[in-house]
Amino acid sequence: MATIKWRMKGQYIKNCNCIATCPCDTVGVPYPHKGCEGMGGMHIVEGHFGKTKLNGLNWIRTMWWPGPVHEGNGRLQLFIDQKATQAQRDALLQILSGKGGNPWFEILASVVTKVYEPQFVPITFEFDKRKRKARVVVSGFLETVSAPLTIPATGAEQRVILRMPNGMEYKEMEVAQAVVLRGTGAIKFDHQNTHSTLAVVEHTHRGLRA
Repeated sequence: MATIKWRMKGQYIKNCNCIATCPCDTVGVPYPHKGCEGMGGMHIVEGHFGKTKLNGLNWIRTMWWPGPVHEGNGRLQLFIDQKATQAQRDALLQILSGKGGNPWFEILASVVTKVYEPQFVPITFEFDKRKRKARVVVSGFLETVSAPLTIPATGAEQRVILRMPNGMEYKEMEVAQAVVLRGTGAIKFDHQNTHSTLAVVEHTHRGLRA
């Protein structure tokens, strides 16, 4: 069966329990905790799945792994904008399950053994990459707030950019801190002042473009 051509370009956030800049991106092992937990999500500025437009939609997932992500046995719950039509919901479920192609989504699906029922709910998504600030709320399930890193000696804002030319999830991100990271749904966590990724990405059925 031919793969349906799709594209999602937009604002991407990933907040987790690691220290900045998240060693899972560099050495593949979380720190200071043994496992990995948090959230990831996107506001789609431009997108489509075949002929189905995805512009303006948000999707979020909460995640948990007992150890390094690549070792598997993870848990995941997906949240999709309540305003999405049935065709848009089906399209995003196909993409985010890894069944629509793209190595990053395929790999992520392969390291998850428990997938909770997806929820179609209102999602608040505020994002300012330049200011390194963001806020995502899925009422009853998730709240997270990102803010700039600061220099301990002065309290001034600290700017850190991580570039990964061969990255599959993103190729460049602004490093921030998750001053609030609270999961209250099927996957529960509660952290403060941990890692936050803010990026603009473009994913397709073939993989990450930018």
